[in-house]
Amino acid sequence: MTDIRKRRSRDPVATREAILEAARALLAKDGPEGISLSEVAALAGVNRGTAYQHFETREKLIEATADWVSDRMFRSVFGDPETIGERRVEQVDIADTTDRLAIFAMENPELCRIWLLQLLSSPDPMADPFWREYEGSLQRFAETDLAQDGIDVEVLSVMMLAGAFLWPVWASSHARPDEERRDLARRVAQESLRLCMYGSMRADRFPGIADRLRDGLARTRPPSSSKKE
Repeated sequence: MTDIRKRRSRDPVATREAILEAARALLAKDGPEGISLSEVAALAGVNRGTAYQHFETREKLIEATADWVSDRMFRSVFGDPETIGERRVEQVDIADTTDRLAIFAMENPELCRIWLLQLLSSPDPMADPFWREYEGSLQRFAETDLAQDGIDVEVLSVMMLAGAFLWPVWASSHARPDEERRDLARRVAQESLRLCMYGSMRADRFPGIADRLRDGLARTRPPSSSKKE
C-alpha cells in the first residue's frame, strides 16, 4: 500500500487519469446526477482529499470528463489532432466519417450525451476541439460547390450530433442486444447521409454516396405486401 501511495504522489498524471477513468465508469452507469467526488475517489482507489486536489468540484470533474470524450471522439472520427491539420473538404470520405461517429456514439452513449449537454451549455463551444473541427468542416463544405445554398452550419451541426447521440438512447430503451448495435449505428449513419444528400449535399457531385443510399434503402425497405384481388 505504501508503494502505491508513493508512486501516485510522484505521478500526478497517472492519479488524475485513474480519477477520470473512475468518473467515466460512474457517469456511464449512473449519469451526471448520480456522481459524487467521494464515490469517484473510492472507485479510483485514492482518498477524497487527493480527488479534490485534482478536481475542486464535481462540476469540474464532469467538465474534464467531457473534454476526454471530445478528444476520443476527435481521434475516432477525424484522426490524430496533432497531425491532421485543416483537411480539404474534397478529400474527406463523408460516408466513412458519418459511420465512425455513429459507431462511437453507439459504443459510448451516456458519455456522448454528457459531452453534448456540456457543449450546449458552454459559453464558448468553439473551445471544444471536436466541435471546432466538426462545425468547421461543415462550414468549409458549405462554402464549396459541393453543397446546396443557404446551409445554416451551426443548426445543422447541432441537429446531426443530437440525432447521433440520442439514437443510442432509443436503442437501449428498446432492449436491443449487443450484436444489433453495429447495425443500429449503420442505420442512423444511413439516414443522416440521406438527409444530407437531399438537404445539404449536391447529389450529382456525390454519385458514390447516392449509389450507397440506393443500395441501403433497398436492404432496409420492408417487403411489399401483396395486393388483394
